[in-house]
Amino acid sequence: MKGADQHPRYGRCPGDRESVQEMIYLESIALARILPCLAEPGKLIVIGRPSCSLEEVIPYLATLPSVISYNPDQCTLTFRRQPGFFTLQRGEVYITQVQDVQEGLELLGALTESINAVWEHRQELVAITAAKRSPRPFDIWALLPQTNCRQCGEPTCMAFAVSLLQRNRTLKECPVLTADPQSADRRAALEAIL
Repeated sequence: MKGADQHPRYGRCPGDRESVQEMIYLESIALARILPCLAEPGKLIVIGRPSCSLEEVIPYLATLPSVISYNPDQCTLTFRRQPGFFTLQRGEVYITQVQDVQEGLELLGALTESINAVWEHRQELVAITAAKRSPRPFDIWALLPQTNCRQCGEPTCMAFAVSLLQRNRTLKECPVLTADPQSADRRAALEAIL
């Protein structure tokens, strides 16, 4: 039977700690499973199980850059990483496009340290309570010239929009957008979105 300071599913939680000065939120994220990564054949999806529920820290993590989406109702947060993504839920962590098990373990360790660093500085942050989502390809496409001129190296402006979101291309690679002085507003809007 677990002690009084143990959460029934995750182990020790921050509110259960005797020392108010203890700033460690999470002891570790254990490797739970490995799956093949469908987005990148030959790579892995690493699934980790945190030693404590991430519910209290996720609203603070949602303040960080590279957030793709955040759903406070489901307590789900997704970050972009190069390459791939981190997705955090209350009791699971998913990391995509991982080279091998060793890299997966290193990423889980680094993620644990990052979570603890955010928790330690949470008084300096304002927890996010509203949902966030990253721009979609259509949002970007709507601001592009939509000429499908192929001067950027992509077959269509929609393909260029997807490449921009994946950070495989930059706005400077669209000669129509950069050469047209009347596109300054759209260019500024795209820079703000990206």
